[in-house]
Amino acid sequence: MGWFKRLKEGIQTTTKNKKDVPQGVWYKCKRCKAPNTMKELKENYFKCVKCDYHVRIGSGDYFELIFDNGMYTELFGDLRSKDFLNFTDLKPYATRLQEAKAKTDLVDAISVAEGTVDGYPLIITAMDFQFIGGSMGSVVGQKIALAIDRCLETKAPLLIISKSGGARMMESAFSLMQMAKTSAKLTLLAKAKIPYFSLMTDPTTGGVTASYAMLGDINFAEPEALIGFAGPRVIKETIKKDLPQGFQTSEFLLEKGFLDFIVNRSELRDKLARLLALFANKN
Repeated sequence: MGWFKRLKEGIQTTTKNKKDVPQGVWYKCKRCKAPNTMKELKENYFKCVKCDYHVRIGSGDYFELIFDNGMYTELFGDLRSKDFLNFTDLKPYATRLQEAKAKTDLVDAISVAEGTVDGYPLIITAMDFQFIGGSMGSVVGQKIALAIDRCLETKAPLLIISKSGGARMMESAFSLMQMAKTSAKLTLLAKAKIPYFSLMTDPTTGGVTASYAMLGDINFAEPEALIGFAGPRVIKETIKKDLPQGFQTSEFLLEKGFLDFIVNRSELRDKLARLLALFANKN
């Protein structure tokens, strides 16, 4: 048997080996390697104090940052994914679900909450990358659908914060169906003239990018977020050409017209408040 060794590393992205904010006293910045205390990091909107690098955070962190006084009501928290295909790869899907719940204290890869921003009502669905890579399964699609129904009922705008590796392969075609389901439901918001804002964070990829993440009335992103459908290695091997530097970053997509703007996390709440005021006055 012959042995093969890669002579050089493959294409690297800025998100390699990133994890959500760790527990403890110290955090070492993935970009500049500077040490931050967790207290400093939280007070700086979970950004490196030295270089402003945006650290991945979870749905609860976004809710506290965005809603007035950090107060909100969580919705549809009783929905749970099931292994209805009895799917097994390296381990059973049911085992993966149990391990993800135990590790993250989350019930799935998305959470829904409603509250106010500067007095304006807003419903937010935020994804969690810690839960099986933020993958989009049936529960993710159903929670988004129910959140849209809630928006139609209350006339509150919708914000989806995407952070995902794409469709959840363990649910096969049921996962892919969520792309059509969520896209179709969003047309109901458009017909009702209820605003939908899409915030893309690091990373937003796969079927999430190919569905609801890019369908906002306003599409925006955090700085340096990885946003794309297929990975850079797959794209390069397909088109047989070298890729532009940073071609799947927020900044590149803004330059090419895929995003309306990039927002620093410290300005996110104020930006949303201005958008809500603008759309409320227009209506």
